[in-house]
Parts: sequence; C-alpha cells; structure tokens
Amino acid sequence: MNLLKSILKGMVIGVANAIPGVSGGTMAVSMGIYDKLIHALTHLFKEFKKSMQVIVPILIGAGLGVVVLAAVIEKMFEAIPIQTNMLFIGLIIGGLPIILNKVKGQKVSAGGVIGFLVFFVIVVGLAAIGESEGAAADVSFGFVNVLKLFGVGIVAAATMVIPGVSGSMMLMIMGYYETIIEVINDFVKSIIAFDIDAMLTAMGVLVPFGIGAVFGIFAIAKLVEIVFEKAPLIAYWSIIGLIVSSPIGIILMNKTAFVEGLNPISIITGLVALVAGGLVALKLGGE
Repeated sequence: MNLLKSILKGMVIGVANAIPGVSGGTMAVSMGIYDKLIHALTHLFKEFKKSMQVIVPILIGAGLGVVVLAAVIEKMFEAIPIQTNMLFIGLIIGGLPIILNKVKGQKVSAGGVIGFLVFFVIVVGLAAIGESEGAAADVSFGFVNVLKLFGVGIVAAATMVIPGVSGSMMLMIMGYYETIIEVINDFVKSIIAFDIDAMLTAMGVLVPFGIGAVFGIFAIAKLVEIVFEKAPLIAYWSIIGLIVSSPIGIILMNKTAFVEGLNPISIITGLVALVAGGLVALKLGGE
C-alpha cells in the first residue's frame, strides 16, 4: 500500500512538472514527501538502500505521470481549462496544512516575513512574464547546443525541486518547452516503432538535457538541505509564500482561459474540481 501511495504521489509530481505554471516541488510539499525526498537525494551514497526506497517509487510514478497522464492532462487543459487549473490549485492548497504545521506555535520572525514576501513576488513575477516564450529552440546536434541543453537541464531541474517555481514554465520562458516535449514524444514513438535513427536523434537532445537535469537536482537539493539546517523557520515561511502565490501564478499563466471560459457552469464545476484536488492532496499527503 505504501509503495502504491508513493507511486501515486510521484505521478502527481510528474504531471505537475510537465504543465507550465504548476510546480512539481509544490506538489511534493503537498504530498508530504518534500523533506524525505530532499534527504534521500542528498544522502544517496551514505544511505543508498534507504534513499532508493524513497526515490525509486517516486521516479516510477513521475515517469508514468509524464509519459501517460501528461497527454491526458494536456487534453483536459484544452477541453476544460478552468476546471483543470482549479484541480491543480486544489492540490496545492490541500497541501498547505502540512507545511503550516511545521511553523505552528513558532514566533514569526522578520526573516520569515521577508522570505515569504520575496518568494511570493518571485512566483507571481515569473508567472506574469511566463507567456513570453520565444521562437522554437535550435536543438540540432553540435557542441554548442549540447552545452546549451546541459545548462537548460540544470536550470529546469533546479526549479523543479524548488516549491512554487515551475520547471516547465522556466523552459517556456527560455523557449525550450515545446521543443523538449516534442522530442520526448518523438522518442516514445521511435521506441514503439523501433526506429534506431529517430531514437539516436532524440537522444542527442535528451541525454545532455538529462545529465544537466540530474546535476541540477542534486545541486539544488544540497542547497535546500543546508538552508533547512541553518534557518528552518525562514525556509518554511518561504515555502508558504511559494505555495500561497502558486494559485495566483497559475491563474496569471492561464488568464485568457479564465476570462473567456467563465460562466455559471464553469464556476460550479471549477469549485468542485478545487475541492476534489484539495481532498486528494490531504489524502495522499497524510502519513
């Protein structure tokens, strides 16, 4: 049961990472596994068996979420954007009680207030410019592009680990989101068709991007661990700022859909989706 629950949590995180404006890190907090995941990543070699028991089910779920559910969620965004966005907002809000318990009974310091405000502004600011995607990125195989993909992988993965910041939104801002998604889809199709040439072409993009992503995840996880050790209350209030601002960020990233699709039915069904998302987060986030 615990294994299945961990895979389900991983699927939520995987889907979130594939959707611009939704943070996989925030979902990890909402699912109640953020601290455990950071610890497992930073102690992988010291506590290999224990860390892998945490990481592997989440990775399996995240992989399934990206490959299987992301396409479904994408269709949902096209068909019922308000309800789908409200579902994710519910998932985020449903995780807030977990993190609030971390600061319950503790005095709010000036550092905590500053951390909350700074990260609140970062998320809302990024969302406000999140639609400024440039032309499709050039990912043709070459030394310079390999270095670029490695760097893009670092930035994307690092932001995926930080709650409240959407890695896919950062890819969109850098102009790589649609290209990377297209390459992933082409890679899956090439495996099904057993097209070696297409596989190698896709790997020329995915391998340097993936290596950068792994490096970024471990680097930022170590930084996050240090911050939690040195200033835990400031870290938690910063995460609360990220979580509270995330619904605003999602609405800003999808403001056209909210404005054009708003009607009595979408409001009612959107509220139902919001509650459903919150209940799922509370259920999965509980130990």
